[in-house]
Amino acid sequence: MDDEDIRPVVWVGDAREQVQSFPKAVRADIGAALYDVQLGEKPPKAKPFKGVASGVLEIVTRFDTDTFRTVYAVKIGRRVYVLHAFQKKSPKGRKTAKLDVEMITRRYKEAVEMEKEQES
Repeated sequence: MDDEDIRPVVWVGDAREQVQSFPKAVRADIGAALYDVQLGEKPPKAKPFKGVASGVLEIVTRFDTDTFRTVYAVKIGRRVYVLHAFQKKSPKGRKTAKLDVEMITRRYKEAVEMEKEQES
């Protein structure tokens, strides 16, 4: 596989800083999963993130008693857009907090604009 076959990753907002604040084992998991995405594969820990757009997925990583999520988009263009990364703290069980969903939606729109700018 050539370097040209590897899709570049674009970090939107503070997503990269958020991932860097996670425990080392979580960062390693996320890095390996994103590399799979760059190669055009779907990582085993990835699942669709519903409610934003087609091609938006999340990597769910459990560590100790915590859950970390990294949300990315693959259908905007050739690049992989990492939209948001956060530690799950929703008081309502499995449901993602409304503020996180709103941020992901806003950053998805930002990524679409970034892709349009890249094309021109």
